[in-house]
Amino acid sequence: MPGAAALNDLVETFDLLGDWEERYRYVIELGQALESLTDAERHPGTKVSGCASQVWLIQDPPADGTLHWRGDSDAHIVRGLIAIVLELYNGLTPEQVRDFDAQGAITRLGLSEALSSQRANGLASMVARLRADAAQIIR
Repeated sequence: MPGAAALNDLVETFDLLGDWEERYRYVIELGQALESLTDAERHPGTKVSGCASQVWLIQDPPADGTLHWRGDSDAHIVRGLIAIVLELYNGLTPEQVRDFDAQGAITRLGLSEALSSQRANGLASMVARLRADAAQIIR
């Protein structure tokens, strides 16, 4: 359930959780559910620049016209942010990735107020990486 539907589900869950202490716990739980990348998959070509923590994103081969990524980080909250980004973007077409309003999603989730500037910049770098991957396919 990519894009807007995934965003609506995440917003609903965040609203139910209430305060940011509970939301952070949930974000960490989302990150714990991610499958770890292998050591071989963690290399400079998969590393996302612009993140204070180490972040790796790998695009799997497109299937049925949709894109899918896997990701990992050395920081618990950042790993959870990766899980959120992947929930929003996995299963979208390259054009949908290009057109998805990431800043609007971040605002709806309340992340723009809750994240430090370093984490917000890292989140923006992750989204930029996904968009760059999608743009390679659109060309």
